[in-house]
Amino acid sequence: MKFFVLNGHKYYPFATGRLNSTLFDRTVEILAPHGEVATTIVEGGYNVEEEIQKFKRSDFIIFQTPMNWFSVPWIFKKYIDEVYRHGEFYTGSEQYGRGGLLNGKRYMFSVTCNSPEAAFNDADSFFNGAGCEEVLWPLHLTQKFCAMEPVRSYFCFDVVHNPDIQRYLKGLENHIHTYVLNDRLA
Repeated sequence: MKFFVLNGHKYYPFATGRLNSTLFDRTVEILAPHGEVATTIVEGGYNVEEEIQKFKRSDFIIFQTPMNWFSVPWIFKKYIDEVYRHGEFYTGSEQYGRGGLLNGKRYMFSVTCNSPEAAFNDADSFFNGAGCEEVLWPLHLTQKFCAMEPVRSYFCFDVVHNPDIQRYLKGLENHIHTYVLNDRLA
């Protein structure tokens, strides 16, 4: 299997990206014995044509990103705007949103967020009962527009106030084995 793992973190003095980098590195380690793994650290720079080819060659794409203002950091959004090109990722179609060109590719979001898990799925909380995947809905629609198929996203919650790196890493490993490699760990 061919994998493509992207780290969409943007460095800020108050959010240096250590957790996203740790999860990104661990994802690559988990996947490496199971096939080829291409990587991109968006903040490190990229060549658009090379990135397009990474998507085209891959069977499975994993986006490692923090949730910034209920989306991805601006640098990752810029990456999407530059790389997801008409004629490469999608084309026109008679029915809106049905011109995706990345058929057969699956993807997963691995997300770090400062919000506690309890803020989701509670009608009286900030998200008005929306679940984690619903908060990512615009990001999922972007991938759907390109004809990619989702697997369940992985979330690390409360990463600033109550970080639990070992729990996040174990959870990530189990999640990848269950939803990406389909060989659930015991």
